[in-house]
Amino acid sequence: MTPGNTPTKPTPTGWVSFVGAGPGDPGLLTMRALELLQSAEVVITEMPEHVSMVRTVLGLPEPVEPREGEETIVAEPVGPVFIDGGFAEDGQPLAPANRSRLVVKHGKKSRVVRLMTGDPFMYASGPEEAQACVKAGIGFEIVPGVSAVAAVPAYAGIPLTDKNHREVAVVTCGGAIDWSQYADNRTLVLLSGVGSIGESAKALIEAGRSASTPVAVTRVGTTTEQSTLTSTLENVAADVRAARVAPPAIIVIGDVVNLRGALSWFETKPLFGWRVLVPRTKEQAGSLSSRLRDFGGVPEEVPTISVEPPRNPLQMDKAVRGLVEGRYEWIAFTSVNAVKAVREKFEEYGLDARSFSGLKIAAVGDKTAAAIAAWGLRADLVPTEEQSAAGLLAEWPPYDDVLDPINRVFLPRADIATEVLVSGLIELGWECDDVTAYRTVRAAPPPAPTRDAIKTGKFDAVVFTSSSTVRNLVGIAGKPHPSTIIAVIGPATAKTAEEHGLRVDVMAAKPDVDVLVDALADFGAARRVAMLEAGLPVTKPSDRKAAGRRKVAAK
Repeated sequence: MTPGNTPTKPTPTGWVSFVGAGPGDPGLLTMRALELLQSAEVVITEMPEHVSMVRTVLGLPEPVEPREGEETIVAEPVGPVFIDGGFAEDGQPLAPANRSRLVVKHGKKSRVVRLMTGDPFMYASGPEEAQACVKAGIGFEIVPGVSAVAAVPAYAGIPLTDKNHREVAVVTCGGAIDWSQYADNRTLVLLSGVGSIGESAKALIEAGRSASTPVAVTRVGTTTEQSTLTSTLENVAADVRAARVAPPAIIVIGDVVNLRGALSWFETKPLFGWRVLVPRTKEQAGSLSSRLRDFGGVPEEVPTISVEPPRNPLQMDKAVRGLVEGRYEWIAFTSVNAVKAVREKFEEYGLDARSFSGLKIAAVGDKTAAAIAAWGLRADLVPTEEQSAAGLLAEWPPYDDVLDPINRVFLPRADIATEVLVSGLIELGWECDDVTAYRTVRAAPPPAPTRDAIKTGKFDAVVFTSSSTVRNLVGIAGKPHPSTIIAVIGPATAKTAEEHGLRVDVMAAKPDVDVLVDALADFGAARRVAMLEAGLPVTKPSDRKAAGRRKVAAK
């Protein structure tokens, strides 16, 4: 007892952070949410997709299932332990009391993030679970999240208020509701209302709402599976049944729905919902995938190449020593991987960028030049036109025995590099040390579901960033289906694709991954406009009907 006989509260031995995960888009997580997830020992989820969301934002590897015949290797766990707080082992939703007991159990001994859809204190079980923590003497905090009530309509292009409609009412459907109190022109947001939309609409009309009042039903909002159905109170029940709309969905009723035609921004992205195959090395896929997401695409990275050190490192060791001793006039980097390989060799020897003093540096393109700049160096030569080996050669100065004290070029490259640059430099009077800095090895085949998706047209597009990605993807997974849009980074890659029987739909204006994705987005935007102008529904390339394929094949 403390002085004054005031009982003390139990000292918390754990901690629970009730974190709002938002309605689905990982980009809507707050900075505080990310900070807590990074330090969490246990994450108690609410929805199955929360696990992949956390892995994505934390950059954690997905667990790999062993292929048939392979030995199962148990690795040390990476990241927090995930506990399903939404569903029991039998697949049924956990009762609120059981959820609270689960939170308390782990909160007594660990730093727990209780991840909750939307906001923990908005139409969620957060208050009950927080009270259970208080009773158990466990410290906790609340991290607000973006509520689906506002976020989903916003992603559908529907503002809940405007200058003519200043009030919003949120109604959780289920049970007896006095709809007469919502007979005015307030904006209504209905939660859990898909199953009873017919009864709700009828009651609102009987209460005095116009039968022509606009209604929007948005399912799985803020994700790339989002779809919005617009209707009226009079017709919404029949339209929902015809479209087979299933929960989860947010329903907005009111004149503000009419603004969607002008303000829809998410579902109208040029690659919205497109499943795009990214066959690249795992290390290089990040920036390309991020740009695809910006345009609404859903990238799926399938490693086709593994970058490994050369089998015999002596050649590289000798070249690096020659560089330090001043043997070369130029060093030419033809890829980011080449920069990485040389930098790793420098670090192995305890060298740094000062060893490049007096050496001229060439880069095949802007991305390679950026990798050089990240090392604290500046490329002296970067092609201004075509960013390729041929483009670099076109701007390379000929050897001048008066101006150039040394006539030798260090060329660290992949083991499968073409001879275009080497032969061209020799013609210009230079001697080349063409050194294998790294090997490109074909990756293992992707899982069977991915191979099936490639062959049967479940991908909307595939982006090829080199000829080797074409050859290796076809080699490990088979040819993409004819319905799949093929996008390539340049003429050489296009030629390889065509040699493998693929129809090239999109080619970048210059060999740059950002330009490639922009070109694919332009293609998607033009395709969308053409469908709208023809009065057709906007579909994805993978949305094909068997009958349609048979008709085409019969011609």
